[in-house]
Amino acid sequence: MNKGRMLKKVGERGMEKIEEMVKKLPPELKREVEDFVNFLIEKKARRHGRKLRQDWAGALKDYRDKYTSLELQKKALEWRGD
Repeated sequence: MNKGRMLKKVGERGMEKIEEMVKKLPPELKREVEDFVNFLIEKKARRHGRKLRQDWAGALKDYRDKYTSLELQKKALEWRGD
């Protein structure tokens, strides 16, 4: 059996197991399961939809001759208020 078919079968069995477990839950917990699954779907969509921002790159270059990297890190924390 090829790897793709094997993974598909494992996934189907996993879904059946989840369905069996959810059927045993009372209605209010079934709603929580549904809410959680929706949350996971939205979380995945947000992760894939957002590009890594790098507009900050080079913002501290004026300070590289005045501070070591560790000092710059500490200064950045000060400036941010952390």
